[in-house]
Amino acid sequence: MKITVVGAGQVGATTALRLAEKQLAREIVLIDIVEGMPQGKALDLAESGPISGYDIKITGSNDYAAMAGSGIVIVTSGLPRKPGMSRDDLLKTNADIITGVSKAIKEHAPDSIVITVTNPLDVMTYLTYKVTGFPSGRIIGMAGVLDTARYRTFIAEAVGASVKDVQAFVLGGHGDSMVPLPSYTSVAGIPLAELLPADTIEALVNRARNGGAEIVALLKTGSAFYAPSAAVVEMVESIVKDQKRILPCTAFLGGQYGLNELYFGVPCKLGKNGVEQIMELKLDDAEKAALHQSAQDVLENIAKLAI
Repeated sequence: MKITVVGAGQVGATTALRLAEKQLAREIVLIDIVEGMPQGKALDLAESGPISGYDIKITGSNDYAAMAGSGIVIVTSGLPRKPGMSRDDLLKTNADIITGVSKAIKEHAPDSIVITVTNPLDVMTYLTYKVTGFPSGRIIGMAGVLDTARYRTFIAEAVGASVKDVQAFVLGGHGDSMVPLPSYTSVAGIPLAELLPADTIEALVNRARNGGAEIVALLKTGSAFYAPSAAVVEMVESIVKDQKRILPCTAFLGGQYGLNELYFGVPCKLGKNGVEQIMELKLDDAEKAALHQSAQDVLENIAKLAI
């Protein structure tokens, strides 16, 4: 499969590296508007092949036409957050960028599955869906895998266990109102509530909600890229290998969870066709209320788009 990464910044370039190291594509293309940058990073990645053991064609371009024939297009382009900014603060500028990228995808890679990474994530994924006109299952947002990874990391630290043994779900919008689910969280099958007191769990939930902002505040000049790229590649691997992994992703809702006409973080079965099934979890009243509040925040931002 040919995979294109639009945006050759930190997230995009690190994603391309991970794709190559996992040998998930026969060809990888990096596209960016900055002259020379995608070409230079692609050449550097290609020259890593003999050492890292991958034999993949890796090229860079400033021309969207280079994505032609791609089975998957990953969109990372857009402005990153700076300290004090919310993801929603990026809406207007990144909406203009995503509109242009989506038109290019529709023209040059009309059969591709698109994974969006640009913030505000849920809104930009919805915009991509509307501009491309692709079936909703072929437009997916990367958020839940990342948010869940952060949540799992904090839980493992608190319990003193391996991150490999922590299972969890974070649903909802990719923002301050995201909804970690303690009721679906366990360590080696042991419910989280049996391992930690309620106040500690609440603190971990809040830290997960602010996980991205915590990194932005520390970096001061950018946002996270190691974990986001890892999250994208986990989704890509499930699609390329038709693994049918059930992962929390931003997907189109048409009645599931009582929600309509928005992209939102829910558990999805990912296979060769993209989102092949949305899994509806049984939630308690508090979880339902939190999920619907998160959806309202997303819908308010969607309403600001000029579609």
